[in-house]
Amino acid sequence: TILGETHEEEDEILPRKDYESLDYDRCINDPYLEVLESMDNKKAQRYEAVKWVLVFAIGVCTGLVGLFVDFFVRLFTQLKFQVVQSSVEECTEKGCLALSLLELLGFNLTFVFLASLLVLIQPVAAGSGIPEIKCYLNGVKVPGVVRLRTVVCKAVGVLFSVAGGLFVGKEGPMIHSGAVVGAGLPQFQSISLRKIQFNFPYFRSDRDKRDFVSAGAAAGVAAAFGAPIGGTLFSLEEGSSFWNQGLTWKVLFCSMAATFTLNFFRSGIQFGSWGSFQLPGLLNFGEFKCSESDKKCHLWTAVDLGFFILMGIVGGLLGATFNCLNKRLAKYRMRNVHPKPKLVRVLESLLVSLTTTVVVFVASMVLGECRQMSSSRHSGNGTLSLEDVTEDINSSIKTFFCPNETYNDMATLFFNPQESAILQLFHQDGTFSPVTLSLFFLLYFLLSCWTYGISVPSGLFVPSLLCGAAFGRLVANLLKSYIGLDHIYSGTFALIGAAAFLGGVVRMTISLTVILIESTNEITYGLPIMITLMVAKWTGDFFNKGIYDIHVNLRGVPLLEWETGVEMDKLRASDIMEPNLTYVYPHTRIQSLVSILRTTVHHAFPVVTENRGNEREFMKGNQLISNNIKFKKSSILTRAGEQRKRSQSMKSYPSSELRNMCDEHIATEEPSEKEDLLQQMLERRYTPYPNLYPDQSPSEEWTMEERFRPLTFHGLILRSQLVTLLDRGVCYSESQSSASQPRLSHAEMSEDYPRYPDIHDLDLTLLNPRMIVDVTPYMNPSPFTVSPNTHVSQVFNLFRTMGLRHLPVVNAVGEVVGIITRHNLTHEFLQARLRQHYQTI
Repeated sequence: TILGETHEEEDEILPRKDYESLDYDRCINDPYLEVLESMDNKKAQRYEAVKWVLVFAIGVCTGLVGLFVDFFVRLFTQLKFQVVQSSVEECTEKGCLALSLLELLGFNLTFVFLASLLVLIQPVAAGSGIPEIKCYLNGVKVPGVVRLRTVVCKAVGVLFSVAGGLFVGKEGPMIHSGAVVGAGLPQFQSISLRKIQFNFPYFRSDRDKRDFVSAGAAAGVAAAFGAPIGGTLFSLEEGSSFWNQGLTWKVLFCSMAATFTLNFFRSGIQFGSWGSFQLPGLLNFGEFKCSESDKKCHLWTAVDLGFFILMGIVGGLLGATFNCLNKRLAKYRMRNVHPKPKLVRVLESLLVSLTTTVVVFVASMVLGECRQMSSSRHSGNGTLSLEDVTEDINSSIKTFFCPNETYNDMATLFFNPQESAILQLFHQDGTFSPVTLSLFFLLYFLLSCWTYGISVPSGLFVPSLLCGAAFGRLVANLLKSYIGLDHIYSGTFALIGAAAFLGGVVRMTISLTVILIESTNEITYGLPIMITLMVAKWTGDFFNKGIYDIHVNLRGVPLLEWETGVEMDKLRASDIMEPNLTYVYPHTRIQSLVSILRTTVHHAFPVVTENRGNEREFMKGNQLISNNIKFKKSSILTRAGEQRKRSQSMKSYPSSELRNMCDEHIATEEPSEKEDLLQQMLERRYTPYPNLYPDQSPSEEWTMEERFRPLTFHGLILRSQLVTLLDRGVCYSESQSSASQPRLSHAEMSEDYPRYPDIHDLDLTLLNPRMIVDVTPYMNPSPFTVSPNTHVSQVFNLFRTMGLRHLPVVNAVGEVVGIITRHNLTHEFLQARLRQHYQTI
């Protein structure tokens, strides 16, 4: 069957890419902690108040971005539909409908072409951006995802995509745009605006940036749907992997600021009533209320819950089908479209636009039916007033080829903005033909599935809501016509259908329930919406994952799930760790550091000393045994080959080109033997870490015993920190003590954040390879560690809840025997190790 996918088959993805992890683990030498320690209580409170101000600014800016997108989408869409509608009405009498089709094609192809060009400038601006933001908040650094250029291309591109008639929404990209605003605004700097710099050294860490991105993403949801609480829950449920109670208030405050900023300006611009707050979000569902003349009508009854559950099951199946088809399309694009020149991506977008325009035009002209207009209208006094709902519905009715007092139901759905079509399905008293609804659903389903994934900014929320609303309205019509249930309210079934289909596609529950409740301003819909979404999620999860998780897997991002399976507890930390370590000594020569950095891509290195006392117990027979942790000789030989390669690479690092940047001629007084030992330690004339062979890195001449002595673990040092130390010339000579080494403050260490220099780009001609770097003041001396016998579920929970990027495995005597990264905790890696475990039993 077309749904023939299980979680086992989900493993068939592209190879994992080497994405860099974000450092969410706040270490002892975090600049944030240093700032707080140097402050009194009043200054610390001011520092915390700055966070609240920045969170408010993020919400306001996100609301303004939403206002910009909405204004120009409405402007371009109204201009296009006015020209096309007048042309269709004129050509209906003259018989020149082909000319009207060409005019519509001219508008749509031009807009889509501009949107594709913007994606060529910044490729990460394609799509909704939700998978990328989800990865970022999970701890994976996706290149360019939160840059200023990205939000410009995203915001401008999505208005062209929507105005170009593609079956996409602007609500999804609003989440990405809000996240970019949250990441960039507190930094007060940008690569695109290098000349504009402010001396604001605070919040320059991945952890603080993550919190602001969470707030920005929530603000994007709030601005899109007018749902600040739903936005907060979205950021909690689908976004951030690491959450704390203090962040909840800030995210909610940011969402409220975005909602009311957008509401204030939209209400003032559209109604001229500044401060009335009548339009809370970009997408407004209006108030659901039965007509006062229909006494038998109820929004929903207990009997309807049975139909809602069945609709949830069907919605889950439809969502799984949608995800399956879109996944296959995405795989085809990645193998046959993306490797080709970028112009091919533009041509694909134009092809989709051409097909969509022709289908919309032909279906509206040929397949539409003339339906009688109803004189009665709904009354409402909620988010949208009676006049607002009636005027919006009346103005969006299309009468193409239909006599007076009738309207073309297919044209009413296709020749309108998607928001207006949703309002028609939710609140239109006049009926839509079952044939029209079936054809509309089928065409919209296929075209929106084809559209999502092309090289234009595009959202999926609104197309899914519209497609599901048509499905729900079709169910209501069938129940009224063939079963005789005249009491049912068609708008409720349209809303439940929209929730069922959207839930089957994106697999959200809590946040989506609250978003729909806030958008409808009707709390009585809470129970049916929640039940429908749960059933749709359970049904869809039986076949495949949500659409965003599918695209994350296809891109090879090591995204961590919420928890591991029960069977994974058969594995231990020693089963999944990486035993081939690349390490540094507390005092290491520059030559060794450059060799390590140039020949590896690791982002952190254990700081170790050699435990010579355990050498005799270390080598036994054909296995290396260290405190009950066994490693086969094949692994040791692999590790030896990697280190041999690294030592050979230093032949291209001629010492004759290096000059001493550190002052070797500065004489240091030897400490007097009678000097107080405590005073010596305070002045750091002696370090607690022995200076073991700082000039030696593993070489070919080393024996197996010398190469693999047990390593006592002392801490972790990041690649960015090592590169910064080399770039700033932080070192000392053999004739000096480590106390003479220059010291960098945390502000200096984080000055290049978030784009630290690359080791291959550094000019090392001023460095003497024989100089020594003391890394102990800059390493994290107390990172989280686990025992080799720790269950994988415990490792997973610690890694995810604490926001770790590296987890050393240390045995009972303090020797590091391996390291765990997020790549070792992905579903595919754990499944592979579990299969190996079963084979060895």
